[in-house]
Amino acid sequence: MKTGKTKVKSNPLKKNTKMEELHRASQQWKSMLRFIEDEMIFIDRLLNSYVFEPDTPNLFERLQNYLNRMKKSKSKKSRIERNILNHESDLGGILECKDGITDKEYCQSHNKLGFEVMGFVNEFQVLKSEIFNYAGGILKKRRPHSGTS
Repeated sequence: MKTGKTKVKSNPLKKNTKMEELHRASQQWKSMLRFIEDEMIFIDRLLNSYVFEPDTPNLFERLQNYLNRMKKSKSKKSRIERNILNHESDLGGILECKDGITDKEYCQSHNKLGFEVMGFVNEFQVLKSEIFNYAGGILKKRRPHSGTS
């Protein structure tokens, strides 16, 4: 006897579109982290340079504090990058219809990772601003060249 109930199948096109959106978001996260990597290189070079007024009170301590915080930030960035790669690998498994992680679990994992990435980006922006604000006030002043031009 038929009950009149029909089984609803998930729409594979809708699933692929959603997964493509999630993949694009992951790519955007990786792009942001690559940009931050370039900023980190610049900041490291700045902090390790000799462009600061040497008689600045607590200069060495402040620079060491910033260098330590940058080191922790780099480590956190590397961990997040690994998490993104693992996350993308899971996405490949879902698209290949492997058993294991479900779409819902993946979306929850994606949202959690997105919050982690954005939290890191915001944290780094605060650190970068703090370093630039401090460094901008203690850079050596260039003496104008005296002579004929």
